[in-house]
Amino acid sequence: MGDVFDGYRRGPAWDEMIDETGSARAPYRALFDTIRNAGTQELRSGADALARSYLNQGVTFDVGGEERPFPLDIVPRVIDDATWQIIESFLADVYGPARAVEDGVIPRRVITSSKHFHRQVYGIEPPNGVRVHIAGIDLIRDESGTFRVLEDNVRVPSGVSYVLANRSAMRPQWAEILGRLRLRPVSHYPQRLLAALRRAAPAGVSDPCVVVLTPGVFNGAYFEHAWLARAMGVELVEGRDLICSGGTVRMRDTRGERRVDVIYRRVDDEFLDPVQFRHDSVLGCPGLLTTARAGNVSIANAVGNGVADDKLIYTYLPDLVRYYFGEEPVLPNVQTWRLEEPSELREVLDRLPELVVKPVDGAGGKGLVIGPQSSPRELDRLAKRLRADPRGWIAQPVVQLSTVPTLAGDGLAARHVDLRPFAVNDGHDVWVLPGGLTRVALVEGSLVVNSSQGGGSKDTWVLAGERSRWATPRPSAPPSGEIPPLPVQDQPADMPMQSQQQQQQQQQQTSAAVIC
Repeated sequence: MGDVFDGYRRGPAWDEMIDETGSARAPYRALFDTIRNAGTQELRSGADALARSYLNQGVTFDVGGEERPFPLDIVPRVIDDATWQIIESFLADVYGPARAVEDGVIPRRVITSSKHFHRQVYGIEPPNGVRVHIAGIDLIRDESGTFRVLEDNVRVPSGVSYVLANRSAMRPQWAEILGRLRLRPVSHYPQRLLAALRRAAPAGVSDPCVVVLTPGVFNGAYFEHAWLARAMGVELVEGRDLICSGGTVRMRDTRGERRVDVIYRRVDDEFLDPVQFRHDSVLGCPGLLTTARAGNVSIANAVGNGVADDKLIYTYLPDLVRYYFGEEPVLPNVQTWRLEEPSELREVLDRLPELVVKPVDGAGGKGLVIGPQSSPRELDRLAKRLRADPRGWIAQPVVQLSTVPTLAGDGLAARHVDLRPFAVNDGHDVWVLPGGLTRVALVEGSLVVNSSQGGGSKDTWVLAGERSRWATPRPSAPPSGEIPPLPVQDQPADMPMQSQQQQQQQQQQTSAAVIC
């Protein structure tokens, strides 16, 4: 296979580039030949250039208070157009109304016992009916090459800025092959997002003011917050920049106060409104939910969406798809045991050494226990926790995530990957960013791809089919009388942070930071 692939070994997982005979799979053939001709030294030089570029540009993430360049592997991931269309059609599904509870599809107790179920937001209706404006759905490819849904992220899904940054950084490294391949573009995501946010404005607002609400500079995902605000040409604000008065939300700036109509919030529910949630929070704005209930401000994503991220509720998604759409799910779930059911709890306790056990409200790989990698003592402690709180856990088989060649030391090695595509809902259409974020476990044999635990990323190339005609998709024209999207501008906005806010930001990083 050439020097650069000497020593490359496929494992039991599906390898996305190399098939069982040692040949490159069809979508990868052009890239395979280019890598083989480049050699290890050129790949290593390119990887070092990528790291320097990210550090110089501030494309970083926070781990334990230390800013590091976001890890980007030089070998991209390639997905053919036919495969992508299957993923795209699944992600266009949206959550339906709660009549599924009344009809017995999902028990009410499963919803009301979720940590992220908030009675404070009951009855708040989004102005255009959209609760999930931006969704990030984590997908894996199993041993047979089948894509499966691993979990949902519909609260404050992070990582999309790295998708665009990765593509921009990789262009110089792969200029020659990119000149020959037809890839579906990703650069128009900010326009799509801004158009969706503007369409979410309260009724009667013809020229909405959109802002991005960030916890501040000490949050691990602050780079993304600032990047998105600049790319959309909107203000980046903190909770202290907002005030609720007269039934509206207003933003303080150098010209005084200005009404805010749409808030793209990157602050967790519990910190968003100290009147309704954590009374000591300085990250949100007092009275925000009252204003939203009055229909005078839109919050994206909607407060309370975390119920859908609950890993126990995830097990009901196939039934919900059948109920709402009358069809089978396009992509299957990973087999999952509901430990609140006694028979399934007993089975899991008997099989702990061979399963993966996850807390239902966990994020970033935190709290999960991989049975085959755990000691008997660790499994005994886990069993006690499962018996004490079966609602708080689910179990799944160990799935060998697919692998993609990744630069490791002086050569290429198989490393496990997942995929987080992003879907944007503007109330009329659900558009899916081609490719999304491929996360890679940089540690040999590891199945944990989260950046907070040593993972990195890859640029994800979706090959364009005939339907794309090389054209860059644009947001569809809004119906007559609706707000058209604004052009993207460059408008930096950085703000200082007080020590109390820093402490709360670090607490709030559980789901918002480091691409959970």
